[in-house]
Amino acid sequence: MKTISKGGAAGTAQANLTRQQLEELEERQKTPFQKVLDLLISLLPLVAGLAAVLEYRLLPDSFSNPVPNTYLWFLLVCIGLYAVRLLYGLAVLALKQDKRPFQKTRFRAPLYTALFLLLAGYDYLTLKTGILTQPLVPCVNSIMNAAWGDRVMLLTSALHTLRLMFIGYFIGVALGLVTGITCGYSKRVRYWVDPIIKFLGPIPTSTWIPIIMVVSGSLFGGAIFIIALGSWFAVTVASMTGVSNVDKDYFEAAKTLGASERQLVFRVAIPHAMPNILQGMTQALSTACTAIMVAEMMGVKAGLGWYITWAKSWASYDKMFAALFVICMIFTVVTRIMNMVKKHVLRWQAGVVK
Repeated sequence: MKTISKGGAAGTAQANLTRQQLEELEERQKTPFQKVLDLLISLLPLVAGLAAVLEYRLLPDSFSNPVPNTYLWFLLVCIGLYAVRLLYGLAVLALKQDKRPFQKTRFRAPLYTALFLLLAGYDYLTLKTGILTQPLVPCVNSIMNAAWGDRVMLLTSALHTLRLMFIGYFIGVALGLVTGITCGYSKRVRYWVDPIIKFLGPIPTSTWIPIIMVVSGSLFGGAIFIIALGSWFAVTVASMTGVSNVDKDYFEAAKTLGASERQLVFRVAIPHAMPNILQGMTQALSTACTAIMVAEMMGVKAGLGWYITWAKSWASYDKMFAALFVICMIFTVVTRIMNMVKKHVLRWQAGVVK
């Protein structure tokens, strides 16, 4: 019995190790060479950023490049921000013996290095050599100048896109949660709804766009319907799967303790199905991003998709690329926020004891 107790206590202690403690254990096992290698890898983004600056300044331009300092200042600001972050991590490591800031910088260093090298390579293929045909593929400096010059219209278009996307997304998520949880909990409801889901599921969202644009009296309303439809399907399937896979023993135990039907749904089914539900919401966000771009390009008279079509019709390829970068930044931020929410709600999965 004593042996079992000791084993159980050891297993519990091991399970209760926080992520920080695990990282500290790994750090202790590193050799001096590995620690020096970590420092060198952390310095690589500075070297790559300097290489990008030298490539832009020293190599001759093959095409006209008005207002050339925009891209140069962008590179210098990025290098400066990373240098401050690296110095902060080293200072905290030396003064407080806290390795987390430096470890985060070390983890991101290869990615930042690749980004600087990618910018240098793109500038070389466009502005310096013209291997990527100008002006069909503009250089980074031209894209930045176009974005700054047309910043008011880009901001207005971005706000239109976000409004349209979030209205359709939240409508689809709300309806999907109701449908999915109900179908997952009730076999009778699933009997009638499941065939509809299987029938509509294989049809791509973009297929509905020409039909909705003709039937709907409002292009804005039709775009919302398309976004909501894709979001509804992703959340419905994920929620239904999550609720239906909840262990039946949990329901039996809750009924034994006197739980009502409402408590079975909100206290048992939904909490245990939350990983699936959040995964469906993340997938729905991706679907909404795709659907809104297609909808705006085909009919809606505002938004970033419309802006891209408008810029292309005037052969303003620098503005078109600027809108593409704005779309990437917006959707990256939105996805990151969604992942933060998901990480916060499912923090119990990491097994971290605060």
